[in-house]
Amino acid sequence: MRTACRSVLCRLHHCGPLAVWRRLLSSSAPPWRLLFFGSDQFAVESLKLLTSDRNSCGGIVESLEVVSLSADIPVRRFAQQNQLPLHSWPLGDQHGQFDVGVVVSFGCLLQERLINKFPYGILNVHPSLLPRWRGPAPVLHTIMHGDTVTGVTIMQIHPHRFDVGPILTQELHPVPENCTADELGATLATKGAHLLMDTLRTLTERIENKREQSRTGATFAPKIHKSMSWMVWEEHTCDQIDRLYRAIGSRIPLRTIWMGSTIKLLDFVGKCHISLSDERREPVPGSVSYLKESNTLAVRCKDGWVGFKTVLLKKKLTAADFYNGYLHQTMKTVTPHQTAAGLFISSKGVTEADQMRGKSR
Repeated sequence: MRTACRSVLCRLHHCGPLAVWRRLLSSSAPPWRLLFFGSDQFAVESLKLLTSDRNSCGGIVESLEVVSLSADIPVRRFAQQNQLPLHSWPLGDQHGQFDVGVVVSFGCLLQERLINKFPYGILNVHPSLLPRWRGPAPVLHTIMHGDTVTGVTIMQIHPHRFDVGPILTQELHPVPENCTADELGATLATKGAHLLMDTLRTLTERIENKREQSRTGATFAPKIHKSMSWMVWEEHTCDQIDRLYRAIGSRIPLRTIWMGSTIKLLDFVGKCHISLSDERREPVPGSVSYLKESNTLAVRCKDGWVGFKTVLLKKKLTAADFYNGYLHQTMKTVTPHQTAAGLFISSKGVTEADQMRGKSR
């Protein structure tokens, strides 16, 4: 009956209440009445496809409403621009108005009594191959830890804990060499949106064949904090710094200490090759060399040199500006006893007072 009447519903959609028709056509097949929970641009990609499908006759979305935080965030703006019914969080009683919930980058735990109001549960689009990288920052940790393969997972959410529910489907995606977290996140957002639509088309079958997550191989992807951006030159390798920059550099600049002040390291250019005048002297981690030909500051780390084109001290400076205005002047006044002068100092190597001064800048 539901399939036969779908064309009738399309014609009646703007002609009056459809509550009775919806009850009559309730079944285990689409189109679904969806409630979408989301916040950021990653979530908008899924919401776009759902909105487009809702606006087409014969699609898998019968109705679509949105739950968002009250802040001015991408999902809320998209819902307002596209005249989608919008609910603020926390959500009131829905009285069985929806078949399926969809959660994408929402960041709030849903209570069991809310989940139970959805006959087909609440789906989650997660940008990793669960159980690897459960948590709020899976894409960043994928880059930071050098994973070569990632993907997206569509799962049913469980109350009490994030990212532990049964898996409905997964799709692998190779991590492109040298990509950033922003680039990978955009790709996985698109891939996840399409996988969500495929899952909704055959939802009852997917639910029947769902599988619990493996008890082994689980890793946690916590939020990125400023503390992760501090360089420890004697411990970080060239590859680790490269991955860290590609993971968090667009959000939090890498940091080091120079002459008691915090310096933010910008415009990373990767591994550098340095020819030293005295090959017998092994440079200490944190040593800085100015490469005039490429206008780059090269810094010694655990296993080599890495370069930056720009730094932020009191203001943004090119490598040449920093060398001529600060580093060169400092090196001219260094005495043999000032072993740390002119070096970039790891956060482990400064006093608590130095760190507090650095954090205040």
